[in-house]
Amino acid sequence: MNIELKQISVRDLTNGYKDNGEGGVVGYRGKLDIRPPYQREFIYKDKQRNAVIDTVTKNFPLNVMYWAVHEDGNFEIIDGQQRTVSICQYVNNDFSIDGMAFHNLQKDKQEQILNYKLMVYFCEGKGSERLKWFETINIAGEELTDQELKNAVYSGIWVTDAKKYFSKTNCVAHQIGSDYLNGSAIRQDYLETAIKWISEGEIKNYMSKHQHDQNALPLWQYFQDVITWVEGTFTKKRKFMKGVDWGTLYNQFKDETFDTDKIEKETALFILDDDVTNKKGIYPYLLTRNKKYLNIRAFTPAMKQKVYEKQKGKCVKCKKEFALKDMEADHITPWHEGGKTNEENCQLLCKEDNRRKSGK
Repeated sequence: MNIELKQISVRDLTNGYKDNGEGGVVGYRGKLDIRPPYQREFIYKDKQRNAVIDTVTKNFPLNVMYWAVHEDGNFEIIDGQQRTVSICQYVNNDFSIDGMAFHNLQKDKQEQILNYKLMVYFCEGKGSERLKWFETINIAGEELTDQELKNAVYSGIWVTDAKKYFSKTNCVAHQIGSDYLNGSAIRQDYLETAIKWISEGEIKNYMSKHQHDQNALPLWQYFQDVITWVEGTFTKKRKFMKGVDWGTLYNQFKDETFDTDKIEKETALFILDDDVTNKKGIYPYLLTRNKKYLNIRAFTPAMKQKVYEKQKGKCVKCKKEFALKDMEADHITPWHEGGKTNEENCQLLCKEDNRRKSGK
């Protein structure tokens, strides 16, 4: 790869700047692709964006940027999109700082900003080399998410189309799934989750297989199916539903029929049960009946000590004496039959008897 350091003025950078939404973002007389398909959306907050402009107005140096040079003489940003968009938006009067937009500045101040020189490395090489540079360079900047890096590696028509559904502010995936998914669409969390679900965790394999597909419609349809199944199975929305591994549950149980009224009644009971410490785990528990999801509250050491004294150190089953460390706390009335995790419902068994009881 051939690399050459250039100085680019803000005047030249912002010449021909356009943000066409789905059509992309361009600058530098229309020759610079500011947001290639593998790049993240604009994520700078006001404080970060303003800091870029403050650096420019004070003539302090910004970190070096990297542009890839195409064979046709056009360019694409490898690193520096957030800073570039911040500068272009300000000169385009898209935002103001302390009530002062670019057009409000005195002429000499406008000229100072337009004449500011950016340090840009022009990088010539193959597409695969550009993507490797993208991954390597960004390690030193704001850390990319795993999915953002995967988008770079498997960039193409499919990634671009998938981002249309899953990676835009208020995208359709956010509109129907925000009550059920954690994370941010623009940081690729929704896209990563959808691919993880449909691929059963094999995200790289799935993206590799579909990289050159003409669209991501099957992924979008699958995601809609998951959300429809969740809303049909668990009929009342609750805050605990956010972040549940819904796709995995859908893959396993989508063909089964459930009594939704019964599920709703059980859900309400478990939410009120103080012994259930992981309310989010209620949903996988109702389908699998595996108590590990609920994190049932354990008997405290103080409870165990009191019960141990009451039992005079003897196992209630075999009547033999044991040290406290060799005994285990057990619900007299099982938790699933309404037994509480308190001193009155606690008994101590030797490990062997407790295993024997648990195995019944």
